[in-house]
Amino acid sequence: MMNKIKCIVLLLGIILPAAFGLANSELTTTKDGGNPIVINKISNKGSDRSNSISASIDGHNLTINFLSNLGHVEIKITDATGVTLEIDHSETPAGYLYYIPTVGHYVVVITFSDDDEYYGEFDVTD
Repeated sequence: MMNKIKCIVLLLGIILPAAFGLANSELTTTKDGGNPIVINKISNKGSDRSNSISASIDGHNLTINFLSNLGHVEIKITDATGVTLEIDHSETPAGYLYYIPTVGHYVVVITFSDDDEYYGEFDVTD
């Protein structure tokens, strides 16, 4: 009987610290998908479509999702000095992923085929 108690105490002494250690590790936590980027309108002739654009930055990865079919769009990414990093054209609904190589402040401008424009500002910090 005493040997069983010693064995149980020994096992608990091994298992509990390991369990608590894993509870705080990245193995058991989930990421939220990055920091959201607020999309604002620059100009629009029709209805406001900013709610149909979802953008976020996660480390150096910029993700843009179009939540409905909005037609053809141009996506332009510039740094704080106005230098263009990327110009891409896409059909919606589709997702767009771009790797921002260096830390800094950036602006993404989304232009629709009817010249409606939307923008979002974000920082890459790590």
